[in-house]
Order: sequence, then C-alpha cells, then structure tokens
Amino acid sequence: MAILKFRIYFEEDESVYRDVVIRHTQTFRDLHDTILKAYEFDNKHKATFFRSNDQWLRGREISLEVYDKEYKAPPLLMADTTIGSEIRDPNQRFIYTYDFNKNWNFLVELINVSKEENPKITYPSVARTEGIAPSQYGTKGLLGPKFADIEEKYDLTQVAGDGFSEKDEEGEDVGFGEEGGSTEGDEELL
Repeated sequence: MAILKFRIYFEEDESVYRDVVIRHTQTFRDLHDTILKAYEFDNKHKATFFRSNDQWLRGREISLEVYDKEYKAPPLLMADTTIGSEIRDPNQRFIYTYDFNKNWNFLVELINVSKEENPKITYPSVARTEGIAPSQYGTKGLLGPKFADIEEKYDLTQVAGDGFSEKDEEGEDVGFGEEGGSTEGDEELL
C-alpha cells in the first residue's frame, strides 16, 4: 500500500505549511478533514479541491458536495474519490479552497511516496507543522466575545500617547548621562 506525503502550504505565506501522510486508498474527504485539523479550522464551510499542474492552474474539481454554481464539468465528490485515483505525476499538485466567502486557499503538493506503512501512525496524520497558522475568524473569534467586551470597554485601540513620558512631574527632562543627571555607577548597571 502506498503512503503519500503532501505538503500543504498556506497560499499567502509559503513558510506556513503542514505535511500530511495519507494512504493512497483514502479519500479526499479524509484529506480535507486532516487539513482543517492541521490548521485548526472548523468544519462549517464549503470546500473543494482542484487538480493542478506545475503552474498551479485549476483543473478538474473534487468537491465536498455539488454546489449551486456553474461547473465546466460535473465535480467529483470528495467522499467517493480516492487520492490515488487522481495522482497523474510524481509531483502531483492540488489547490484546496475552504470557505468560499473568505477564500482560504492552500497549495497541496505531493512530496514523497513510500511503500512502507508505519504501524505507529494512524493514517491520515500530520507529520510536520511549520509556521503559525492563520486565525480562521480573526482575533475576536479566536479569543471569544469576552475579549471584544473588554476591548470596547477600555478602548484598547487608543493606548498610544497615554502613560509614560520623558519628563518628570515638574516638566524637567529625565535621563541617564545628560547634563544634571548622575553618571556615577552607570557602568555598574551595564
């Protein structure tokens, strides 16, 4: 049984990626679920894969379901399509799009094929994680509604200009090594 290793890049930052290992007999639905788990996204939105080439052009669509949109050709369904059936070359590429409103795009590239299965791994599995994943819903979605309440109550966007200044209470400049300031013992502090 072939084990395929895919590198899934976040399209906007190629230093952010996840390596996923999966059996060639598993489906695109399995790969879809693993990508969402690897990037800590929920499973509430539409998604599709496109078979691709070396120039990242979109080809045949492999969709989570048939959506109400115009297709050039009827899409394959993720749950019914094995990954091995769509591998056309040793460097096969796919484009994965999640949440059609936000258009989260990921570049999926086959980077290794192995004939030996690791008995310690449950497939599919995330083999490597690089970079910090983007936040699916932004800061407020990540930290929850309580943070939004605090942000509004204390107006955290207006912090600049409040707090510290370079003058003491009488309006005199304060600092080390300036005229009138003490320089004795400064070397000991360094």
